[in-house]
Order: sequence, then structure tokens, then C-alpha cells
Amino acid sequence: MQLSNNFTLAELTKSQTATRKGIHNKPETDAVENLIHLAETVLQPVREHFGKPVMISSGYRSPALCEAIGSSAKSQHAKGEAADFEIHGIDNKELATWIKENCEYDQLILEFYEEGNPNSGWVHCSVSKTTPRRERLLAQKIDGKTQYVYWPV
Repeated sequence: MQLSNNFTLAELTKSQTATRKGIHNKPETDAVENLIHLAETVLQPVREHFGKPVMISSGYRSPALCEAIGSSAKSQHAKGEAADFEIHGIDNKELATWIKENCEYDQLILEFYEEGNPNSGWVHCSVSKTTPRRERLLAQKIDGKTQYVYWPV
């Protein structure tokens, strides 16, 4: 199923962990509608602006898959509202900054990015059909624990 010009349901539901563990990872209708909204609101504009494929590392995750990887079953991934991604050859901070300035998003997290290392980390972005929070965060490892701090950029 095509979600937008360049994104399919298959690429936003693919999970090696789900395949390996035999976990059902097929979204219900409401989550598919949210994935369409995500593709149209963030992913497709990113693809068109940068003119390069967007590599999705995590899109939809069923509640069971979320729990299997140590995430919450209430995650926006489980609702089809979020994706983790990057673009080969594009600095992840540049990518996140462009989204901040040009897309309607709910939460934007620059995850595990190291200044001066453009290939480090990835971008997490979520959308909401209701009033988006426009929350911007940095995810960092501090004393072995993931910490989320406000990203003022």
C-alpha cells in the first residue's frame, strides 16, 4: 500500500525484531491513517526537499513489538504517529533543523547526535492530528542512561 509518493506501508512496518521473534506488526486502520498523515506531513516533504531516499529505521511498532524492545506500548510508534530515520549523506542535525523550520510535527528528537559527526544518531519525528506540541528534544547518554533535554535550536 502506498502512503505517499515515495513511502509504502511495508517500509514503515518492517521490523527485523518482529520477524525474528514472530511478533505480529500489522497496524489497524487508525494506525494506517496516522502513517499516511506522517508520510504526507513529514516524510514526503523531507524526501522532496533533500532529493534523496529517507532511510526508515523504525516506523510503526505494534504494542507487543514495543514491549519486546523495551519501549512503551503507548508510544507514538504504536499509534503509527512516529518514525526514526536519516538520509545518507545529510547531517542529522541539518535534517532535524529543516523539519523544525518547515514541517508540522508533534515531537522532534535529535537522538544521540555528536556535534561534528554528521553521521551520528538519527532523527525521531512524530505527528498528531490534534494540536501538535512542537516539542524539540535532544536524546543523550549521560552516566549510561538516556536523558532527554530541550533542544533550543
